[in-house]
Amino acid sequence: RERGESPRAHRRGRPRSGALVTLHFVANDGAQARLGVTVSRKVGNSVVRHRTKRRIVEIFRRSAARAALVGWDLVVHVKPAAAEADFAALRQEIDALFHGAARVRP
Repeated sequence: RERGESPRAHRRGRPRSGALVTLHFVANDGAQARLGVTVSRKVGNSVVRHRTKRRIVEIFRRSAARAALVGWDLVVHVKPAAAEADFAALRQEIDALFHGAARVRP
């Protein structure tokens, strides 16, 4: 949420990539998981970018792996292919990345 936290996750975080997004995660000092979403202009216009962000936040909110992600700062970087993907495909990929991150110890 503060300036410098998202770049910290990019620099020191562990990356996991998929066809639609890249997930960077790094341990935090908090008692909860924190999510950041970065969407560049390559993805589309502002309507498309904000819709994609809202979808990712909703996927995180519904994720079964969310409880296991306590203690992580997560940054989801959206690739341009995500603009064309439907919600189900995006959810499947992000959930798989979240479950993979949940298996790693902070």
